Amino acid sequence: MFWFRRDPDARLGVGVAFTTAALDLGDGRERQARDADLARLSAALGVPVAIVAQVHGADVCEVGATEATTVVDLTAQQADALVTTEPGVALAVRVADCVPVLVAAEDGSAVAAVHAGRPGLLAGTIGAAVRRLRSLSGVPLRAWVGPHVCSECYEVPAEMAEEAAAALGVEPTVTRWGTPSLDLTAAAARQLAEAGVPAEFVGGCTREEADLHSYRRDGSSSGRLVGAVWRGRP
Repeated sequence: MFWFRRDPDARLGVGVAFTTAALDLGDGRERQARDADLARLSAALGVPVAIVAQVHGADVCEVGATEATTVVDLTAQQADALVTTEPGVALAVRVADCVPVLVAAEDGSAVAAVHAGRPGLLAGTIGAAVRRLRSLSGVPLRAWVGPHVCSECYEVPAEMAEEAAAALGVEPTVTRWGTPSLDLTAAAARQLAEAGVPAEFVGGCTREEADLHSYRRDGSSSGRLVGAVWRGRP
């Protein structure tokens, strides 16, 4: 099995999933191998999977109707959030320490997937995705936050830690070995709370858990796990 978690919600008509290191969906792989793993994911979800080129920014890509059967390759577009009202297509963000955030309207009418690393959090990518989602659906939203690097493992230079913590409105933290770090979990939680979106934190530190991809642990050889959210077909 390659699921870290699969949590379709029949009440919403929405599914959410986070994958393990059993799949590698990163662009660092040879394209054919990456697409083969994307096809495996698509087959398991029962819907095609949409991806974009992620650049640690706050741009949002709206995904429309597609005739693709496995991969909706939008990597010609740069964005760090995807939104859609279309049923039957999974929005996927790829991470290896950054925070994957999945958001859905409570009536299942619209969904979003967000890639939120330190630069993206500073750029306000979560808020940008929430605003776009609310422009598509006027009902309350809910979110799921997937595995990412924890504050005890996310070491950053002291000046960066101080400046980022202040900008994000979170407390300074230290790693388990006593060096400055940044709490991405707290930053994502704060931004979701400020946006009025209740969130469920799935948990799991990518650096500590061998069955998750981690750039911090494995460097340039690291793969990418996926957070995916989709509307079921009527």
